[in-house]
Amino acid sequence: MSIEIKTATVEPIRQTFSHTRRRFGDKPASRYQEASFDIEAAANFHYRPLWQPDKLLNDPTRTAVHMADWYTVSDPRQYYYGAYVQARARMQENAEHDFAFCERRELLAQVPAQKRALIARLLLPLRHAELGANMNNSGIAADAFGTSVTQMHMFQAMDRLAIAQYLSRIGLLLEDDGLALLAEAKQRWLHDTAWQGVRRYVEDTLVVRDWFELSLAQNLVSDGLLYPLLFERFDAQLVAEGAGQVGMLTEFMRLWFSESQRWVDALVKTVAAESEHNRQLIDGWLTQWRARALEALAPLAEVGPGREALDAIDNAFSARLKKLGLSGAAP
Repeated sequence: MSIEIKTATVEPIRQTFSHTRRRFGDKPASRYQEASFDIEAAANFHYRPLWQPDKLLNDPTRTAVHMADWYTVSDPRQYYYGAYVQARARMQENAEHDFAFCERRELLAQVPAQKRALIARLLLPLRHAELGANMNNSGIAADAFGTSVTQMHMFQAMDRLAIAQYLSRIGLLLEDDGLALLAEAKQRWLHDTAWQGVRRYVEDTLVVRDWFELSLAQNLVSDGLLYPLLFERFDAQLVAEGAGQVGMLTEFMRLWFSESQRWVDALVKTVAAESEHNRQLIDGWLTQWRARALEALAPLAEVGPGREALDAIDNAFSARLKKLGLSGAAP
């Protein structure tokens, strides 16, 4: 007796959803494509927002830069909600392990008091700037156009909230009375001369109406200069001076910054390459905000890793801008 096994192939009627088929063709789409492209409402609105009656609810004219199609901007990390949550869960697991190890071994207690005071002065007030970054990116997510753009900024907003919380936890581990140290950090944010430039920068960005200018000021310029200064150069200074234990607790920030630069660069490069109008507008905004950021960070550099470190960071920032097709001219 012989048995003959036959197989049959069933061709699917549809390969993907209509919105991804129109953009990418009739082929299976990735999860990122399904969740990120052409899903934001763009027509048939019932009313205009009462607080801004000259605009539609989702309106591409909330920025002075022009794009024929905002969905040409995509995230090189391919993050949609599911992929983002999984990636951050892995990073948080590693960070929690580092915090638990530091607390169990009382590593920060071994840092000399003078160095602990310096860490408290240069890192803890930054949690207030991170909350400003959270608010800025939340506002961008509300005003920007295109899901591939808005979700990147919403993920960025949530990351900044997490970083503010990690900075607060560092304060709780630095001294026995960690809450008093955090209260002192708030007073530094409000009154310490070295922090007033950064504070003013943050407060001025909170009222920027053009969402793309705000993204440049926050995610490209401010982060691009501040993070290398306080989480790379200052960490290297602490390691050289025998107080590198805190580097375990700021590893999340360094890894996050390295990753977040990828989508920021992709956004800016794509928009700048769209037209000469966009490129000139972006260059003008960058010149303005870069000068302000350098002025704001100079006092912190003098307290910590030195003005030479800030100059080196600015030179590297110029090289980064040139790769994005921008002038990169120093202010």
